[in-house]
Amino acid sequence: MAENTREIVLDMLLTIERGEEYSHKLIKAVLDKYDYLDVREKAFMKRLTEGTIEKKIQLDYVIDQFSSVPVRKMKPLIRCLMRMSAYQILYMDSVPDSAVCNEAVKLSVKRKFQNLKGFVNGVLRNLARGKGQIKWPDKEGNLTEWLTITYSMPKFLVELWIKEYGVECTQKMLSGLEKVHPVSIRFQTRLDKTTILGYIAQMEALGVKVTPSPYLEYAYLLERVEGIASLPGYAEGAFTVQDVSSMLAVEAAGIKSTDFVLDICAAPGGKSLLAAEKAKEVLSRDVSFDKLSLIEENADRMQANNLTVMQWDATVTDEDLFSKADVVLMDVPCSGLGVIGKKRDIKYHVTPESLGEITKLQKAIVSASWQYVKPEGILLYSTCTVRREENEEMCRWICENFPFTMEESRQLFPGEDDCDGFFYARLRRNKGCDVRKA
Repeated sequence: MAENTREIVLDMLLTIERGEEYSHKLIKAVLDKYDYLDVREKAFMKRLTEGTIEKKIQLDYVIDQFSSVPVRKMKPLIRCLMRMSAYQILYMDSVPDSAVCNEAVKLSVKRKFQNLKGFVNGVLRNLARGKGQIKWPDKEGNLTEWLTITYSMPKFLVELWIKEYGVECTQKMLSGLEKVHPVSIRFQTRLDKTTILGYIAQMEALGVKVTPSPYLEYAYLLERVEGIASLPGYAEGAFTVQDVSSMLAVEAAGIKSTDFVLDICAAPGGKSLLAAEKAKEVLSRDVSFDKLSLIEENADRMQANNLTVMQWDATVTDEDLFSKADVVLMDVPCSGLGVIGKKRDIKYHVTPESLGEITKLQKAIVSASWQYVKPEGILLYSTCTVRREENEEMCRWICENFPFTMEESRQLFPGEDDCDGFFYARLRRNKGCDVRKA
């Protein structure tokens, strides 16, 4: 193992600790920067960074049992160093404990913490010797704490999910969010089965494991894949990356070949692209200019010539579009609790206060945009979260305040469904155009 790989991980953890970047974006950028490294070194860096972030609450709980200084009072660099070292000791059997301790001491000295090398060495060696005697929370005596520490999930989220979905569903979710997730792709719906199988055979010849999705015939899950863009068929626009939950939402909208579809919060664009394969015309809008360029690139690659991209703030009403859309895709900004398995530090950014703010934003978007739907047209509301206030209760609020009737809804759960945690609902605008309630 190259000596600097742990230091690269340490710097990533420090950047994430300071809140300067989301982990999934930073890890990708760093791995791209060090693409020349051996594949095993890159795999080590990725696993150590993701694992340390994912298990942060549990790691702090364990370290505090062996340290005279609580983790929360440590210097940021030492705190990140102790966490990544504890993760190696507890979860990476291929790395000798002695090597973990020695490398941590070297890093503490190299990063100008010479006076703390004895502390670092002592705590980690005590942990290595005593990891079989760690005192874990009592599952029977305090289930909430046991779930919090076992799955490293903030306590208030555990309590929220237990209240809304029950203990059994909550534990399934927590377990599902920890699992390694395959890459979900969909092939162009215009491709015949023979062509799709041909691309799959080429992927498998490269060592990629390809599994059909149980939900949709054009959806597949990929494992052992390095670099989606280099796979056969990608450059030709034969497939694109999209979670199955997002595909199911578009399917639920019932888009017809004569429809005009408006996607008001479109980034990263998966729903717009699938809608374009079904509809006559798609207008894809988002507030982020940078994200729109990615949608345009994929639209060109997928030959979605009926898709137009435009920058627009969804909280601002565009009267020119009143009653113009047969289908409005409204994938609103949300707390993102359903995709914690892919974006592992989301759970540390969410607070009870931020959850209140996100529902205000969702209501502002709905209020500004509902009139784009034609009478008897479809509003397809969706989020990538698992939380009733943002999902079922928001749809109830829409139907109480605007002229819509709920026709179908579905909450997908990580650990129970083979996809992200996701919610979608199909609401039909009533024939009458007036708002029922101010």
